Amino acid sequence: MTNPLFIGLDIGASRTKVAVIDMNGSLMGHAVNKSGTDFSLTAAACLDRALEMAGATRSRVLRAVSTGYGRTNVSFITNTSKTEIGCLARGCHHAFPEAITVIDIGGQDNKIVKLDSAGRRSSFKMNRKCAAGTGAFLEEMASRLDLPLERMNDLARQSDDMVKLGSYCTVFSATEVLENIRHGKKVSDIVKGIFYSVIKRVLEMDSLTERVVMSGGVVAHNPYIVEMAAEMIGRPVLLPEFPQLAGAIGAALYARDDKSQGES
Repeated sequence: MTNPLFIGLDIGASRTKVAVIDMNGSLMGHAVNKSGTDFSLTAAACLDRALEMAGATRSRVLRAVSTGYGRTNVSFITNTSKTEIGCLARGCHHAFPEAITVIDIGGQDNKIVKLDSAGRRSSFKMNRKCAAGTGAFLEEMASRLDLPLERMNDLARQSDDMVKLGSYCTVFSATEVLENIRHGKKVSDIVKGIFYSVIKRVLEMDSLTERVVMSGGVVAHNPYIVEMAAEMIGRPVLLPEFPQLAGAIGAALYARDDKSQGES
């Protein structure tokens, strides 16, 4: 096939991400959408949008790999899947080919993955037991504050007297937020406190190596969280060009390098 393309589909419980790369690993097209209740339909729509951005059709797709919560729901394009951890690691190491610790803050869970300089995984931790510290937590807090989710980043930046929340539990944190509103605390200070609790929750999951990379939809839409994290750990934090697509790009790289399916 002349100028083949390779597809990575990251079907998360909250968002579906699709990445289209060429043989050189360059990102040619991408798309993100809410996963909704029909993962296959959403993935197909994202695939078509990503291919349109790449100026191509499905006929140019040589291989595709899926990952994420709904990775088995995309048989229309692929029967090959990889783990979320593996694809996340591959995507982030592609962006930063060195020994790194990856902190991924997603819609439903958080991950910390440690990689050596060759991209081999030395350890990982994953938090699935509670929504605290995830995108779902931020959505709930935004709802409690009657704010559009996209306003939280700018509000946090405006804070000059952060309100720290004492609880990590989503339910108890919501109660704390309401109490702080009742006592006249500024919304910007409350939002920064919410961001702080997200970062602190993740940092307590595991130790970090010298070079830290953050990924996921939460940091893609709230870059101030990355700045706060860097301040809290006392060193710069790296960010891929497309933080939300790290897993999808990793899946696409696996598709490019998987020769087992043959080429035409």
